[in-house]
Formats: sequence, structure tokens, C-alpha cells
Amino acid sequence: MTTQTGPDLQGSLDGRPTPSSAELSRWLPGYLVLAVIWGTSFLFIKVGVRELHPLWLTFGRVAAGVVTLLVVLVVTRDRLPRDPRLWGHLAVVALVGVVLPFTLFGFGEQRVSSVLAGIWNAATPLVALPLAVLVFRTERLTARRVAGIGIGFAGVLVVLGVWRGVGGAQLTGQLMCFAAAMCYAVAIPYQKKFIAGRTGSGVSMVAAQLLLALAMLAVAAPVLGGAPPNPIKLSGTVVLCVLALGALGTGIAFMLNLRVIRVAGASTSTSVTYLMPVVATIVGVLILHEHLHWNQPAGAAIVLAGVAVSQGLLLRRRARP
Repeated sequence: MTTQTGPDLQGSLDGRPTPSSAELSRWLPGYLVLAVIWGTSFLFIKVGVRELHPLWLTFGRVAAGVVTLLVVLVVTRDRLPRDPRLWGHLAVVALVGVVLPFTLFGFGEQRVSSVLAGIWNAATPLVALPLAVLVFRTERLTARRVAGIGIGFAGVLVVLGVWRGVGGAQLTGQLMCFAAAMCYAVAIPYQKKFIAGRTGSGVSMVAAQLLLALAMLAVAAPVLGGAPPNPIKLSGTVVLCVLALGALGTGIAFMLNLRVIRVAGASTSTSVTYLMPVVATIVGVLILHEHLHWNQPAGAAIVLAGVAVSQGLLLRRRARP
């Protein structure tokens, strides 16, 4: 994802190798929990949109995330950023990296399975890399990266099943999920260029980002999503899903991600992207009884292979002693 609400893919663009000296016992448990939390978020979205408009679902999860991170700030005696320019950049990321992708995934999962949504999220690095090269100019384009992007988009076509012909609500839902991944892809290099080098804790910056996103949603949700839902009329399952999306997927997952980055490196944190579609597929099939066509996992494997090639992960592993 994201922005810190989804998988932190910023490390996938920095080219830094993962420290080989990091002990597995120090970061692997948190890493696996992170994959489970972010992988199951697509199931929570699928359940949530059954009773909530996607905008109100996004509002609820962001509000829960804000409360969680503000509690962390109070406990750690941290404070929100004070630089006005930083707040301006955080506002951009709040819109492109939180409000739009969260809502687009909600709309998309009204039309497609949570499994497909999880697969489309894995395509984020394929879009982030060309944007980092052509728009933000924070990366250089190499033959290996071009090959990886080509392989990845071939996988996108396999996921779509273009040989069968696509159209209707299924295509619309998939395009919405892909658009959400593109939003993350814009937010990642933007964060790297304008925010990553700023002073201040990551928790405080993300808390500020979510506060800005909540303010945007407080305006957009009533206008575009209608009257706010009556919490009393919501099922307990939906309420729990909203709380899990916010408190777990945004608050606790972010702190776990920081732990993995500090102990094992940003590249290791980034590789959680490879596990998320697996988790999303397992919980979607077992819990929601969603159907899985052969081309979807096959296409996902091709997409992830393209991501691995573009990031040089395969060559990096061969080079390690």
C-alpha cells in the first residue's frame, strides 16, 4: 500500500540491500504478522462494503487509525509536525495515498472478489517505478527494470483474462482496484522525494497524514456518500471489520513495519508485498468462499516475478554468500 496504510513500498525504490546480519528471530514474527494484517484487509473491505458506502467505510477506518496513532503519540510523548510545508506535502499524500485508494478499493470490491483486489495491490511497484523515473526523477531506468515492467504487465493481462473478453462490472471493479494501486504508486515516489528526508518520527508524520485524510473525508463522505450510517444499525461483524482496518491495518501494522525496517532493512519490509496476495487468496477462498480462476494466481505469480526482476531481488539473492 502506502503511504503507511498499506504495505510500505518505498524501500523497493531505494535499491538498498537487506542486511544479511539481521537475526530472523528479531524481525520475522512481526514481518509475518504484518503480511497477515495487510493481506486480510481486503477481506475486511469486502465485508464492510456490504453495509457501508465505500466513502463511509474509508472514513471509519481512517478515524480508527487516527485514534490509534494519537494514543501512541501521547504514550511516547511525541508530537505532530510543525513545518507548514511538510503539512502541505502530507496533504497531497493523504489524498493520493489514503483517501483515493482506500475508497477505490471499496468501490472495486463491490464488483470483484477480495482475492482479485489483493492481487491488483501487488502491481503497485510496477507503476511506481516508471513514475519515479519519468515524473519524479528519483530513479534511473535500466534494461533490467524495463524487462521487469514488461513481465509484470504481461501478468496483468493474464489476471484480466483478456483472451476471454472482458467487460461489465467485473472489468470496472478490476480497473478501480488497479487505479487504487496506481494511487499508491504516485504516493510512494512523492513521499520519497518530498517527505522521506524530513526530520520527525514516522508515527507523527503518518498521524498528521491521517488527520488530513479524515478532514477531507468529513467533507467528501456526506456529499458523495449520502447521510452518515447509523452505527446502531450496523452489524457487529461490519463494526469489527472497520475497527480492524483502522486500528490494525493502519495503527499497529505501521508500528510493526517500522520495527522490521529498523531491524532488517527497507527491502525486507518491501518484500511483504509478495505474501499479501497469498494471504488475501487464502482468506478469500476459505472464509468468504470466493471462486478462484486459474489465470488469477498464474497472473499474480507473473506480476510478482516482474516486480522481483525490476527490483533486482533475484540477482541480489544470487550475489549473497
